[in-house]
Amino acid sequence: MAELLLIARLAGRRVAFPAADVEAVVELEGLSPAPRALPHVAGLSALRSRVLTVIDGLAALEAGRTEGCTQDAIVVPSGGHTYALLVEEVEDVIEASAAPVPAKAPLGAGWDRVSLGMIEAEEELFLLIDPHQLIAGPPARAA
Repeated sequence: MAELLLIARLAGRRVAFPAADVEAVVELEGLSPAPRALPHVAGLSALRSRVLTVIDGLAALEAGRTEGCTQDAIVVPSGGHTYALLVEEVEDVIEASAAPVPAKAPLGAGWDRVSLGMIEAEEELFLLIDPHQLIAGPPARAA
Protein backbone atom coordinates (compact mmCIF):
# COMPACT_ATOMS: atom_id res chain seq x y z
CA MET A 1 0.00 0.00 0.00
CA ALA A 2 1.30 3.45 -0.92
CA GLU A 3 2.03 6.03 1.76
CA LEU A 4 -0.79 8.50 2.39
CA LEU A 5 0.07 12.19 2.46
CA LEU A 6 -1.78 15.13 3.95
CA ILE A 7 -1.39 18.09 1.61
CA ALA A 8 -1.38 21.51 3.24
CA ARG A 9 -0.20 25.03 2.53
CA LEU A 10 2.54 26.38 4.79
CA ALA A 11 4.44 29.63 4.26
CA GLY A 12 2.81 29.94 0.83
CA ARG A 13 4.04 26.52 -0.31
CA ARG A 14 2.04 23.33 -0.89
CA VAL A 15 3.70 20.66 1.26
CA ALA A 16 3.03 17.07 2.29
CA PHE A 17 2.95 15.56 5.77
CA PRO A 18 3.04 11.79 6.33
CA ALA A 19 -0.63 11.03 7.12
CA ALA A 20 0.50 8.32 9.56
CA ASP A 21 1.84 11.11 11.84
CA VAL A 22 -1.46 13.04 11.80
CA GLU A 23 -4.21 12.31 14.34
CA ALA A 24 -6.74 14.87 13.07
CA VAL A 25 -7.31 18.06 11.15
CA VAL A 26 -9.18 20.77 13.03
CA GLU A 27 -10.15 24.40 12.83
CA LEU A 28 -8.99 26.24 15.94
CA GLU A 29 -10.96 29.20 17.24
CA GLY A 30 -9.06 31.32 19.69
CA LEU A 31 -5.92 30.59 21.63
CA SER A 32 -4.98 31.07 25.26
CA PRO A 33 -1.56 32.56 25.87
CA ALA A 34 1.24 30.30 27.08
CA PRO A 35 3.50 32.47 29.27
CA ARG A 36 7.23 31.82 28.96
CA ALA A 37 6.70 29.54 25.97
CA LEU A 38 9.23 29.26 23.18
CA PRO A 39 8.74 31.81 20.37
CA HIS A 40 7.22 29.27 17.96
CA VAL A 41 4.46 28.31 20.43
CA ALA A 42 1.33 30.27 19.50
CA GLY A 43 -0.57 29.33 22.67
CA LEU A 44 -2.89 26.66 24.05
CA SER A 45 -6.21 25.36 22.79
CA ALA A 46 -8.72 22.67 23.80
CA LEU A 47 -9.83 19.74 21.68
CA ARG A 48 -12.23 17.11 22.98
CA SER A 49 -11.35 17.81 26.63
CA ARG A 50 -7.61 17.81 25.91
CA VAL A 51 -5.24 20.74 26.05
CA LEU A 52 -3.15 21.16 22.91
CA THR A 53 0.04 23.13 22.63
CA VAL A 54 -0.37 25.11 19.42
CA ILE A 55 2.72 25.48 17.24
CA ASP A 56 2.89 28.34 14.76
CA GLY A 57 4.19 26.69 11.57
CA LEU A 58 5.55 29.98 10.20
CA ALA A 59 7.40 30.79 13.43
CA ALA A 60 8.80 27.24 13.57
CA LEU A 61 10.29 27.91 10.12
CA GLU A 62 11.44 31.37 11.25
CA ALA A 63 9.30 32.83 8.46
CA GLY A 64 7.06 35.19 10.44
CA ARG A 65 3.91 34.63 12.50
CA THR A 66 0.48 33.27 11.62
CA GLU A 67 -2.28 35.87 11.90
CA GLY A 68 -6.02 35.39 12.33
CA CYS A 69 -8.38 34.01 14.95
CA THR A 70 -9.70 30.93 13.08
CA GLN A 71 -6.98 28.69 11.72
CA ASP A 72 -6.53 25.26 10.19
CA ALA A 73 -4.37 22.98 12.30
CA ILE A 74 -2.92 19.51 12.01
CA VAL A 75 -3.08 17.54 15.27
CA VAL A 76 0.08 15.50 15.84
CA PRO A 77 1.02 13.33 18.83
CA SER A 78 4.73 13.70 19.59
CA GLY A 79 6.84 12.72 22.57
CA GLY A 80 3.83 11.76 24.71
CA HIS A 81 2.02 15.08 24.13
CA THR A 82 -0.45 16.28 21.53
CA TYR A 83 0.26 19.37 19.45
CA ALA A 84 -1.66 21.39 16.88
CA LEU A 85 0.43 22.72 13.98
CA LEU A 86 -0.99 25.89 12.43
CA VAL A 87 -0.98 25.88 8.63
CA GLU A 88 -2.52 28.26 6.12
CA GLU A 89 -4.80 25.62 4.64
CA VAL A 90 -5.37 21.86 4.69
CA GLU A 91 -6.21 20.62 1.19
CA ASP A 92 -6.52 16.84 0.86
CA VAL A 93 -5.18 13.37 1.59
CA ILE A 94 -3.58 11.65 -1.40
CA GLU A 95 -1.39 8.61 -2.12
CA ALA A 96 2.30 8.96 -2.82
CA SER A 97 3.45 7.63 -6.19
CA ALA A 98 6.97 6.77 -5.02
CA ALA A 99 9.23 6.79 -1.99
CA PRO A 100 10.70 10.11 -0.86
CA VAL A 101 14.02 11.19 -2.34
CA PRO A 102 16.50 13.70 -0.90
CA ALA A 103 16.13 17.30 -2.03
CA LYS A 104 18.84 18.08 -4.58
CA ALA A 105 19.28 21.72 -3.60
CA PRO A 106 19.21 23.73 -0.37
CA LEU A 107 15.65 24.73 0.53
CA GLY A 108 16.42 27.44 3.06
CA ALA A 109 17.36 27.15 6.74
CA GLY A 110 13.91 26.45 8.18
CA TRP A 111 12.85 24.18 5.34
CA ASP A 112 16.12 22.20 5.36
CA ARG A 113 15.61 21.45 9.07
CA VAL A 114 12.05 20.10 8.71
CA SER A 115 12.33 18.38 5.31
CA LEU A 116 12.24 14.61 4.86
CA GLY A 117 12.90 15.06 1.14
CA MET A 118 10.76 15.35 -1.96
CA ILE A 119 7.86 13.03 -2.74
CA GLU A 120 5.74 12.59 -5.85
CA ALA A 121 1.96 12.31 -5.70
CA GLU A 122 -0.65 12.83 -8.41
CA GLU A 123 2.07 13.86 -10.89
CA GLU A 124 3.27 16.68 -8.64
CA LEU A 125 6.40 16.95 -6.51
CA PHE A 126 5.90 17.96 -2.86
CA LEU A 127 8.27 18.82 -0.06
CA LEU A 128 7.70 16.14 2.59
CA ILE A 129 7.68 17.71 6.07
CA ASP A 130 8.58 16.08 9.38
CA PRO A 131 5.91 17.45 11.76
CA HIS A 132 8.04 16.52 14.80
CA GLN A 133 10.79 18.89 13.61
CA LEU A 134 8.22 21.68 13.26
CA ILE A 135 7.10 20.97 16.83
CA ALA A 136 10.72 21.14 18.04
CA GLY A 137 11.04 24.58 16.48
CA PRO A 138 14.16 26.45 15.47
CA PRO A 139 17.40 25.76 17.31
CA ALA A 140 18.01 27.92 20.37
CA ARG A 141 20.37 30.80 19.82
CA ALA A 142 23.07 31.73 22.30
CA ALA A 143 22.31 34.93 24.17
